[in-house]
Amino acid sequence: MKKILIDRKLMIRRSFLIMLDIIIINFTSFFALYLRLGGFNSEPWINMARNLYYYAPINTIVTLVIFFLFRMYNSLWRYASIDEVVNILYACTLAEAIQFFGIKMANLTMSTTYFGIDFMLMITLVTASRFCYRFLRLYSSKAHAENKRKIMIIGAGEAANAIIKEITISSYLDGVVVCAIDDNKDKINSYIQGVKIVGDRSSIVHCVREYQVTDIIIAMPSVGRRDIKEILDICKDTGCQMKILPGMYQLINEEVSVSRLRRVEIEDLLGREPIQLNVGNIMTYISDKVVLVTGGGGSIGSELCRQIVKYAPKQLVIFDIYENNAYDIQQELKHDYPNVDVRVIIGSVRNTERVNKLFETYRPDIVYHAAAHKHVPLMEDSPNEAIKNNVFGTYKTAIAASKYGAKRFVLISTDKAVNPTNVMGASKRMCEMIIQAFNRNSDTEFVAVRFGNVLGSNGSVIPLFRKQIEAGGPVTVTHPDIIRYFMTIPEAVSLVLEAGALARGGEIFILDMGEPVKILDLAKNLIRLSGYTIGRDIQIQFTGLRPGEKLFEEMLMDEEGLKETNNKMIHIGKPIEFNEELFFEKLDDLYKSVYSECDNVRELIKEMVPTYQYNTGKSELKETNKLKQIEDVDIEDHVSHLPIKDEIK
Repeated sequence: MKKILIDRKLMIRRSFLIMLDIIIINFTSFFALYLRLGGFNSEPWINMARNLYYYAPINTIVTLVIFFLFRMYNSLWRYASIDEVVNILYACTLAEAIQFFGIKMANLTMSTTYFGIDFMLMITLVTASRFCYRFLRLYSSKAHAENKRKIMIIGAGEAANAIIKEITISSYLDGVVVCAIDDNKDKINSYIQGVKIVGDRSSIVHCVREYQVTDIIIAMPSVGRRDIKEILDICKDTGCQMKILPGMYQLINEEVSVSRLRRVEIEDLLGREPIQLNVGNIMTYISDKVVLVTGGGGSIGSELCRQIVKYAPKQLVIFDIYENNAYDIQQELKHDYPNVDVRVIIGSVRNTERVNKLFETYRPDIVYHAAAHKHVPLMEDSPNEAIKNNVFGTYKTAIAASKYGAKRFVLISTDKAVNPTNVMGASKRMCEMIIQAFNRNSDTEFVAVRFGNVLGSNGSVIPLFRKQIEAGGPVTVTHPDIIRYFMTIPEAVSLVLEAGALARGGEIFILDMGEPVKILDLAKNLIRLSGYTIGRDIQIQFTGLRPGEKLFEEMLMDEEGLKETNNKMIHIGKPIEFNEELFFEKLDDLYKSVYSECDNVRELIKEMVPTYQYNTGKSELKETNKLKQIEDVDIEDHVSHLPIKDEIK
């Protein structure tokens, strides 16, 4: 029924245009003759008018056919542009030429200059008839602008032209563009699609107030991120809702439209240009290799998979305990890279037999170990699980990598491993120590890559803030002075891949995370960029530091030096020496303790990681209770005892 109504409406419009053209064709003919001869009563006018009358049916039919051939009844005139004007010009020229030769061939007397006048009149009236709809819509939209959202466009190039045009002609967008901003001084006070360019970026705040702007669209796809950040720093204090056109490629591919606009993300405020990678290094390193990604369904693991498949691996093996995430990345890669051999295996890095079978079957050349528990507060409440998964999951995977001849093993570590104040960070520091020891005793090259928080990862602060804003607040921040280092997921993973390519064994690669960012500033910026006022629309609430959380994270321990690489974003920390024999003895004790579900795990961690600081009052337990718990559980019932010192040799 809807299709029938649409077709009927279209037929009515076309019929109206045809009737209008019939009137225009005949009116211009007689009016042109009148203009040429200057009166209706003269004998020449009467004779030539009679000739036009005889030829009028032929001229009308021929002109309508030409208009059909030039698709003048197929165009959507609400979107009329220069292309339609060109079609009108061609169609009218051809119609006038045929009329000229037709009258001559019919031996009808007609003034030669008549044809020029008729041609100009017909172009003018046909064009006006097509564009009057747009003019009426534009006038109507301006007349009702008070009831619509007022939009400022930043940028006055091709992208802005396309966006303004679509907003102006659309009946579904509740907004009107009231002004434009551009840093090109020559454009100021000129117009783009009827919208005045009122100033440069320094005028934004003033113009927002003057024109009562409610929404700002940044349509500058070719501008660098530093400039975008500077503009956003200005706009965030205006209280306007922000949208941005993502990138230059959309302008090149003619994909600029309102539907392509996205809301401004915190990433845009980092002001960092895209990281330049040595693609050749990564390609040589990964191409035609079997690559295993543990935790391949997680935030970092899935992005690793997305980027690895671009470098033509022989096979990509994704290992994850959570089937839903693993399934999602499998389907995505199958769709985007159907020619890459992707295998998804469900299992846990804590399962010795499962891990060994995985390595025995697929024999990976390169291992990216991203499987880990990472949520600091949750791991404070379940410290034994953090150690089982992070420390012994890493240990068992490293043993298998060495046993089955993997060429390189890359551990995904964290800045929380430096002077840790929580179990998660301490567990990651132990993982780094395991990797360091394994590298000295194995043909496999073991390395670690350490970086800070990644924007948008599962459980990160930005998605949490966004949910809280959408719910009307409050936005919760643990402490007004807490700071963190941030990087986007694709940036972090790209650097992990290049660090893996640079590895020679034993290194701890440290990624340059740029300047630290206050979490409070992130919350404020996200509220403002969402178009809300802090304190009036959305409240910020301080909840206090969570267990194990500290005000700032460090990327480097005091003992570690810093060595440069060819990529200025990647550094190498000097490995810290430690007593490996004693470490593995205590690791064996730790293994027994966590699988016995003892409560003294923090004390054991402190013995192994001297830089670990924790609140001893919360974890102290009487020695008799510790011994009783260990005696009550037989480790052999859970997992076969691991003679750690012997296996690594």
